[in-house]
Amino acid sequence: MPEPQGEKITYERGQLRVPDHPIIPYIEGDGIGPDLWRATSYAVNQAVAKAYGGQRQIVWQEVLAGEKAFKATGEWLPAHTLEALKMYRVGLKGPLTTPIGGGIRSLNVTIRQALDLYACVRPVRYIPGVPSPMRHPEKVDMIIFRENTEDVYAGIEWAANSEPARQLIDFLNNHLGTRIDPSAGIGIKPITRFGSERLIRRAIRYAIDHGRRSVTMMHKGNIMKFTEGAFRDYGYALAEREFPEQVISETALYDRYDGRLPEGKILLKDRIADITFQQVLLRPTEFDVIACPNLNGDYLSDALAAQVGGVGMAPGSNISDEIAVFEATHGTAPKYANLDKVNPSSLMLSAVMMLDHLGWSEASALLLTAMEQTIGARVVTYDLARQMDGAKEVKTSQFAEAMVERM
Repeated sequence: MPEPQGEKITYERGQLRVPDHPIIPYIEGDGIGPDLWRATSYAVNQAVAKAYGGQRQIVWQEVLAGEKAFKATGEWLPAHTLEALKMYRVGLKGPLTTPIGGGIRSLNVTIRQALDLYACVRPVRYIPGVPSPMRHPEKVDMIIFRENTEDVYAGIEWAANSEPARQLIDFLNNHLGTRIDPSAGIGIKPITRFGSERLIRRAIRYAIDHGRRSVTMMHKGNIMKFTEGAFRDYGYALAEREFPEQVISETALYDRYDGRLPEGKILLKDRIADITFQQVLLRPTEFDVIACPNLNGDYLSDALAAQVGGVGMAPGSNISDEIAVFEATHGTAPKYANLDKVNPSSLMLSAVMMLDHLGWSEASALLLTAMEQTIGARVVTYDLARQMDGAKEVKTSQFAEAMVERM
């Protein structure tokens, strides 16, 4: 495939170097993906053009994954797609289907693992006017850092009554004193110091760089002491070792500062997973940045998204130290495919994150403000219109056009 007429984003001395015409691969996505992509790319292109007077422009390069890739190449995830994301360092993707049957369990998980995109970053913030089950959804403003490569999502498991499962259970029962039913399915939950530290380090650095006040480690360490409990312990040790001037623990907060967080300090605390689900509902202002193992982060991300209007309003990214892939966080909704009907906000908000990642804050602000004003004017797609009094229901493409009119 010939290289697009643009320039590569580079990574030097820990910083992205973004040219004025960066090449950015995109994956259109399955089901509703094409509808979302058309609306999002139009709005993003217009925001960039208006913010920089035509001096900057994204050079989009399509790469294939999912059903479109399988039809064209016989592969669900061609090697070229992963190579392009590695080469160009930033990508934007729509929702992908999970192939039925053998082979790849999840294309999303495979991309994360193949590129070592170890942090799933999900900001959750309320946009005024969006229907919410909460009395005060405006109090929800959190950034979730979910570890992406370990925990039970590593996919290390064996079916019940399979030979590998029987062998492992036999070893555990006979050599380690467990009492596992020989007919059980069985999985492994790996959590390492390396994986935990790089995730928590990134969460702390984000809090420092963005003026956040706290980082909460969400875990179930009271039961899983040597995996999720270790995640917590690794975090406190990391903060003490690498951020002694910027971060204080909850113990130090009350022992040394009478419970009052000093200006310029980040509070590092931990909460048990089940209690966290209650407290983000009852006391959302106590949470700012949240770092958690893989499974906890998956549940919490969607639960928090529900508080601000659902996954249709939830952006996300998967990042490593040098590569970032921004994505819609919902599914493919095939029954709505090609109907120009669904809400593109998740992918658009992910594009806002992408523009911020590039350092193009003027364009990201323009895109976000246009969305807020459009929703505030009650010009929305069907999913929001059916929950709002006096709303004007528009198509996916019309929602993007209404945003551009407000830029």
